[in-house]
Amino acid sequence: MKLKPFFLATLLAASGWAQAADLLETFHAAQANDPVFAAARATQQAGQEKLPQGRSLLMPSINLNANTTYNDLTTQYHPAIPPFLTGGDNRYNSHGYGVTLVQPLLRQQSWLAYSESELQAAQAEVQLKIAEQDLMLRVAQAYFDVLIAQDSVGLVNTQKTAISEQHEQAKRNFEVGSATITDTLEAQARYDLTGAQEIAAQNNLEIKRSALQQLINATPGDLAPLGKELKLEAPQPADMEKWVDAAQLNNLQLAIAQAGADIAEKEVARNRGGHYPTVDLVANYSQNNANGGSFGVGSDTTSRSVGVQLNMPLFQGGVVNSKWREAEANRERARQELENARRNVAQQTRQAYLGVVSGVAQVQALQQALTSGESVLEASKLGQEVGVRTNLDVLNAQQQLFSTRRDLYQAQYDYLLSQLRLKQAVGSLGEEDLSKVNQALH
Repeated sequence: MKLKPFFLATLLAASGWAQAADLLETFHAAQANDPVFAAARATQQAGQEKLPQGRSLLMPSINLNANTTYNDLTTQYHPAIPPFLTGGDNRYNSHGYGVTLVQPLLRQQSWLAYSESELQAAQAEVQLKIAEQDLMLRVAQAYFDVLIAQDSVGLVNTQKTAISEQHEQAKRNFEVGSATITDTLEAQARYDLTGAQEIAAQNNLEIKRSALQQLINATPGDLAPLGKELKLEAPQPADMEKWVDAAQLNNLQLAIAQAGADIAEKEVARNRGGHYPTVDLVANYSQNNANGGSFGVGSDTTSRSVGVQLNMPLFQGGVVNSKWREAEANRERARQELENARRNVAQQTRQAYLGVVSGVAQVQALQQALTSGESVLEASKLGQEVGVRTNLDVLNAQQQLFSTRRDLYQAQYDYLLSQLRLKQAVGSLGEEDLSKVNQALH
C-alpha cells in the first residue's frame, strides 16, 4: 500500500530527515525576520503618507470653535446718563460656537509641496526595492560564507587524515630503516599545524552560522551545497559600457539621487513663492447667546459670511529671502550628489562586470590547477615509493592541492555573488535572479 504524500512527509520529518534549506528558502526566511528589512518596510509605509499630506494642502479645511463664558459685570453711569439707565451688577453666562471653512484657490507653495510629496512617495517605494536587493545580497553573502566555512572544515579534516597517513608511513619507513627521523618529524609538525587550522576553521564556521542566524532569526540547519557542475556564463551583452549605460538608466540608487535633485529644484520654487499672494475662499457661520448684558438684557446673534480673502506678504523680517538662498544651496548640493551617484554607479557596474568576467576565468584556471595538483600528488606518492621523492614532497603536494581546492570553492562563490551584484548595479536584481543562482545548488 502506498503512503499518502502528507503522511510520508510527516513520517520522514518525525524520523529526523529533513531536506537542506536552499538559498531561496533562506531569503524568504530573512524577508520575514530580518529587522533591517522590516525597518525599511516601515519606512516605506511612512513615506507613502507624504502623498495624502501634500494633497491635504489643496483641500478645504474646516474648523469648529466653541466657547462658554461666565461674566461678572459692574456698571456705573454718570448723572448725564438718562435716569432710566441704572447701573449695578450683572452676572450672566454667554456662549457660542462657530464653523469656518477655508478653500485654497491660489497657493503656489501648496501646489509645489504637493508635487514634492509625489516624489517623496516614489522615493519611498524605490528605497524599499533597494532594501530588498540589499537583503538578497546579504543573504547570499552570509549563505556562501557558511558554505565556504563548511568546505574549509571538511578540507582541513581531509588534509589532517592524509597527513596522519603520511605520518604513519614515515614512522614505518623509519622503523625499517628506509627513511630518516626527519620525515617523521616533518609529518608530525604538519599534523600539529593542521590541528590548529581545524580549530580556527571550526570557530570561523560558528561565526558565519551566527551571522546567518541574525538574518533569519533561527539556528541555520543544513544548507544545500554548491553542485559539482557549476555552469559558467559570461555577461551578455559582452560589452562593459553597455552595462554601464543600462545602469545609468535603471540603477535604483541613481533614481533616489535624481528624485532628491528634483525635490531640491521644487524647494527653490516653493521658497521663492513666499513672496507671492495667496487667495482663499472663506466661509463662516457663528451662533452666540448671552442671557445678560450691560443693559441687563440678553441677546442671540447668528452670523453668516462668505467671501474671498487675499493675503499679500510684504515683509517678514527677511526669512523668505533666507529660505530661498538656503534652498538654492541645497539644490547645488543635490546636483553634486547626483553627479557623484552617477560616477559611483558607473564604477560599481564596471567592478561587477569585471568580477563576473574574471570570476569565469579564475574558476576555469583553478579547475585546471586542481586537475594538475591531483596529478602532482599522485606522481609525488609514486616517486616516494621508488625513492625519487621524499615525504616532504608528498606533504607539500597535499598542501598545494587542498589550497587549490579551497581557492576554487571561494572563486565559485565569488563568481555567483558578482552575478548578483551586476544585476543590482543595473537595477534589475530580483527573486528570479536569486532563483537562477539557487539552481547551482544541490
